[in-house]
Amino acid sequence: MIAERSVASRLFNSLNLILLIVIMLLCLLPVWYTLSISLSDKAAAAAGQVFLWPKGLTLGSYMTIMKDTQFFTSFFISVQRVVYGAAIAFFVILLMAYPLSKTSKEFKPRNIIMWALIFVMLFNGGLVPWFLTMKSLGMINNIWGLVLGGGLPVFNVILVMNYLRNMPKEMEESAMIDGAGPWRILFSVILPLSVPVLATILVFTIVYHWNEFFQALVLMNDAEKYPLQSYIKQVAVVIDPTKMDEEQVKRMSELSNQTLNAAKIFISMLPLLVIYPFLQKYFVKGITLGSVKG
Repeated sequence: MIAERSVASRLFNSLNLILLIVIMLLCLLPVWYTLSISLSDKAAAAAGQVFLWPKGLTLGSYMTIMKDTQFFTSFFISVQRVVYGAAIAFFVILLMAYPLSKTSKEFKPRNIIMWALIFVMLFNGGLVPWFLTMKSLGMINNIWGLVLGGGLPVFNVILVMNYLRNMPKEMEESAMIDGAGPWRILFSVILPLSVPVLATILVFTIVYHWNEFFQALVLMNDAEKYPLQSYIKQVAVVIDPTKMDEEQVKRMSELSNQTLNAAKIFISMLPLLVIYPFLQKYFVKGITLGSVKG
């Protein structure tokens, strides 16, 4: 009986491993395909001959991007947006989630605030009122409109709140006995123990600010102030051949918009691909312990 269970267990683990490898390959396939397109020449990309390996291997698209100052300007704007947005969201979410993790006896307005949060998470005023609000606050054509335009991420607040509710109350009680106040408890006791869920919301926030493109199309009057994803969204790039030297014209003639855009998309993916492995170990734990609690 034990031997049969052992064989069944090994078979089950092997099938799971095969399934996970297949899923991993399916997730990597779009990234690899984009890279292959970006490294291919114009004729092969236009003819649809590229799939798992570049055809007519060339770095021309990346060399063209190196000369595109607007690409790097937009890249830097996206980095600024991520840094500012993640820092502000991190601080605001923690300050809101901590009191909401208390009972209604400890924090009397808790239930009213929670109902308000749930309501605004499900409903919004629409695009035009949002734009008018942003305009009245002076957030048109500046980076703070992009940083603050998304509002408070209510889902992340609920995630952190439920994580904090799962913490043993004895830790806070011990700190209070030692004379610690709410601020000292929050930053000296709660914050160090909340690394998994805070890393999780950090991933969510970074991904949101890095990938979001629509707000800039609405708020920015100058294309030079677009973040990277909004810049890439403008797939119709107008190039004036009269302002290019002979070498640049020759290089552009070897490229198609497909290969150039694939190169831009691949470069835009790299920061998230680099950051995620460092935060991934906290991700599952943060999601599990921060799941909705009845």
